[in-house]
Amino acid sequence: MEATLLSNLVAAVVFAVLGITVLIVAFVIVDRLTPFTLWREIIDEHNTALAILIGAIALGMSIIIAAAIH
Repeated sequence: MEATLLSNLVAAVVFAVLGITVLIVAFVIVDRLTPFTLWREIIDEHNTALAILIGAIALGMSIIIAAAIH
């Protein structure tokens, strides 16, 4: 039982790290594809609509990645 618990815990950590890595890579790709700097637009220019859009994109990518890993 302890071996099963340990293997499940290791698998969960590996898949979590994999999912977070894929999400970061996907977000960097989206950032590179935009004609402006997302961070400057959201933080310096206070572009709330862009922040909501990027949040929705990140949430959508997270759902897709979770479904693909699951």
